[in-house]
Amino acid sequence: MIGRIHATVLFVGDLTACAAFYCDTLGFEVKHTDDDSVWFGDQQILLLRRSAAADLVGEDTLSRGEGAPRVLICAEVEDVDATHAALEAKGVGFVQPPTSRPWGVRTAHFADPEGNLWEIAHEIAAVAERQGAAAKA
Repeated sequence: MIGRIHATVLFVGDLTACAAFYCDTLGFEVKHTDDDSVWFGDQQILLLRRSAAADLVGEDTLSRGEGAPRVLICAEVEDVDATHAALEAKGVGFVQPPTSRPWGVRTAHFADPEGNLWEIAHEIAAVAERQGAAAKA
């Protein structure tokens, strides 16, 4: 059901200071950066501003005070909607339903019993391609 972990997202307040720590102290190499994030591709770690994280998983999810999540583990699945349905059937409560993102990925988010956030995701084009191939068969 859940595929390989393809990213760990750390929610940060001070993106500049955290990026400097990961680059200068830990020696990680930046593979991509924008106004809200820094991607260390070799380590599969993304630093994401908390404000941008609120857009992704919902402000109410991040506003729990001291117990608010600080990390998001991202896992690949073949089909987000099917996995979402299977996990809901097992009693998993989702904080964000399946949503198509502008960067070409479909995601859904849930929390484990301790409040650690998970993202399940698939590339929209890959699923469309599989569905097209299946329709031709």
